[in-house]
Amino acid sequence: MSGDASTVHTDGIPPDALSKVQEYLEPFHLSVEKLREVSARLRKDLVRGLGKHSHHKAPVKMLPTFVRATPDGTEKGDFLALDLGGTNFRVLHVRVVEEEQKVLKMDSQICAIPKEMMLGPGVQLFDHIAACLNDFLVSQNLKGQTLPLGFTFSFPCEQKEIDKSILIRWTKGFNCSGVEGEDVVKLLKEAIHRRGDYDIGSVAMVNDTVGTMMSCGYRDQSCEIGMIIGTGTNACYMEEIKNVRRVEGEDGRMCINTEWGGFGDDGCLKDIRTEFDVVVDETSINPGIHNFEKMISGMYLGEIVRLLLVRLTENKLLFEGRTSEALLTPDAFETKFMSEIEERDGGLENTQNILTELGLKWDSVDSRIVRLVCNAVSSRSARLCGAALATLANRIRVNRRLDHLKTTVGVDGTVYKKHPNFSEELRATVRLLAPDCDITFLVSEDGSGKGAAMVTAVAQRLAHQTRLKCFYQSQKYQKYIYIFF
Repeated sequence: MSGDASTVHTDGIPPDALSKVQEYLEPFHLSVEKLREVSARLRKDLVRGLGKHSHHKAPVKMLPTFVRATPDGTEKGDFLALDLGGTNFRVLHVRVVEEEQKVLKMDSQICAIPKEMMLGPGVQLFDHIAACLNDFLVSQNLKGQTLPLGFTFSFPCEQKEIDKSILIRWTKGFNCSGVEGEDVVKLLKEAIHRRGDYDIGSVAMVNDTVGTMMSCGYRDQSCEIGMIIGTGTNACYMEEIKNVRRVEGEDGRMCINTEWGGFGDDGCLKDIRTEFDVVVDETSINPGIHNFEKMISGMYLGEIVRLLLVRLTENKLLFEGRTSEALLTPDAFETKFMSEIEERDGGLENTQNILTELGLKWDSVDSRIVRLVCNAVSSRSARLCGAALATLANRIRVNRRLDHLKTTVGVDGTVYKKHPNFSEELRATVRLLAPDCDITFLVSEDGSGKGAAMVTAVAQRLAHQTRLKCFYQSQKYQKYIYIFF
């Protein structure tokens, strides 16, 4: 495969030094056979997560989203989108234009959430959100219109319906009372009702991965997979409803939020985890949780590299055995450094500037070894991500009994978009492990905003189609009654 760390960036490194460094990097070089094994393990975990009785203990949660279709290009109208997932939240006005096949972000506004509000009563938080939403409607001259709303709420939830989502637990510094175990859509609507000066239409709850798939799906109707590989990682895809044992129904499809970051939490990836992965996990804020994510996503890649560099320095294979305070500081080696170091043009110069910034005394061999280390870690990340994505594509193909699947993956995340080699290596892995799948990659534009509106638009289209179907069936029924009598 292209990008193999054993053949990249080795020029200028003395053979005996290269041989010793490679001993530490060898565990990061995953063969195609090993990647196939990983894919097969994930395939089994997908089935466990979908099972009615097995999903409780499944590491890959496979959460139903109640999004039952992707865009067909006929969606249109004006929508609001609300994106809440941190110390700020965004309100957006989005217009879907059928004639131009475009999702336009008309305007948006960022609202701060004071620290004390993040820890206070939930009623206070949702009243604040309702007030900011009102201010936005006034500023956009939308007051008086009742617009549907897509709600991206980036906290762990159990979704019951498209418009009903129960908060499991707060994360990211929030701990508002009276919200855990409650339906967040209901809390938002109650806050708006308390004001009494405006209203919203139907609400659709949106996971950011689903938003990524849907924002791309309007541009390309064959988009049925969404993937994020940035600070964290996750993916969703369209599954046959008959396979989703936790949801009633046999016909049609539903988008499943895989939560694949938890893959390996049951120990099934123990054979490919390195000693450096173990340290990263044990020193994280959630030890034992999201093992797959910790091997491949942006929050952790830089720290894996730092631990490797410290070990190589201690064994006098780097910097003449001399570390620095910065190199010994957890998380001081940022994942963005890897992208800069692995640039095809200027990478060596970037490497040397970064090493100087970290207070290290380096020579040209040191800078080449550091590039080699970064490549080994990023290459493993891309291959593992590619193996997981190939698993989803193969599942869709087999589900539909197709000899050949043509589909599109909507992608978001800084690792995919910013790293110079990642996307190329990921695609090469998918081609190897899913040879009967022709996959196009489409980078998402604002999945949490435009995608949230798109989910709402599709839900409205389906509801309208259902109403029409019921109407025509009732007319047909009345006709039969008339003839009978």
